[in-house]
Amino acid sequence: MSEPKLDCPFPKVFPSQFLRDDIFFMSLAYNQAIDAWRDDEVPVGAIIEHGGEVIASAHNQVDGSLDPTAHAEILAMTKAARAIGDWRLTGATLYVTKEPCPMCSGAALMGRFKRVVYAVGDPKMGCLGGATDLNALPRVNHHIEISGGVFEEECRELLQAYFRLKRLDKE
Repeated sequence: MSEPKLDCPFPKVFPSQFLRDDIFFMSLAYNQAIDAWRDDEVPVGAIIEHGGEVIASAHNQVDGSLDPTAHAEILAMTKAARAIGDWRLTGATLYVTKEPCPMCSGAALMGRFKRVVYAVGDPKMGCLGGATDLNALPRVNHHIEISGGVFEEECRELLQAYFRLKRLDKE
């Protein structure tokens, strides 16, 4: 028998379309994270922006798909590559609510992103400055501009509340 889903107490945000800055795009990633929670997934969301427009969005789907690679970033990268017709996502920015893991950090490097912007750093598994920094490897042939801490408080609260409620639910 599967565990009952946790209700998400966080409302989605509706940023102004007039200022399409890092906070705007991270707000959209935050909304994807809320969708993940509602699907009983770890609440991580990702948005890919290119030329000021969202070309892809996704949230974690690991548990529902039984696929360990179904992280928000990987799913969004696949959609973005299809949207522009090229695996090289040159000029694009990946917005994600938690610092990418080793798999997703490597994929971002391989995808040739211009930038990766994340909300919450991950000192245990983050690989763009948290636990380690794949972007700093001297022999990597492409480097990404990294920004952390954008919309951090909201994304941190969402992640912490999810895991706190999951632990309480198991008691």
